[in-house]
Amino acid sequence: MGTRIILADDHEIVRRGLRAIIEEQPETEIVAEATNGREALEQVGRLRPHIVVMDISMPDLNGLEATRKIKKDYPEVKVIALSMHRKRQFVIDMLKAGVSGYVLKADVSHDLIHALEAALNNRAYLSPQIADVVAEDYVRGTLPEAQENASTVLTARQREILQLIAEGKATKEIALHLKVSVKTIESTRQRIMAKLNIDNTAALVKYAISEGLTTLDY
Repeated sequence: MGTRIILADDHEIVRRGLRAIIEEQPETEIVAEATNGREALEQVGRLRPHIVVMDISMPDLNGLEATRKIKKDYPEVKVIALSMHRKRQFVIDMLKAGVSGYVLKADVSHDLIHALEAALNNRAYLSPQIADVVAEDYVRGTLPEAQENASTVLTARQREILQLIAEGKATKEIALHLKVSVKTIESTRQRIMAKLNIDNTAALVKYAISEGLTTLDY
């Protein structure tokens, strides 16, 4: 039985490229593709793959939040982060979420297979261009404490709702999507704004983008 892999990226052309790279390797099988973190989470629960190649920036539920949920519910599943971001905090957050690798999209053709091999052997892999930023701390097991950001200020549910707000979803739409009441979404939104000391939607969107919860690409 080969290595079972799920690809999670919201761009079809990227998934095609990833598939082409992976399918050249013997004993690998891509069992599913996901266009957002929520789909990836559902597929992991249903298919129990060995590895998920997870884009960080995806709509609905981003890769960081999806990774946290996967590692909590299915700790045996390896996750390799795929991103264009080199920002130190993004790398640290993903490592703390439990990823086995962090690969820059610009280097994916060279680095993805190395990351897959490392994950299967219970080792970590970072693209060389970012390895010098955090590798020493990571190897020592002494990653610096995260600065105050969305991960430390907001709960997982608040971050999830903030992402949907920033992506332009209406309150009722979010409530239906998450299967909660409109009142719950409204009260959560107020708590988010109070915690962040933000009083308008434009500022919420700007904050969500700066924290990597969403992008303007969707």
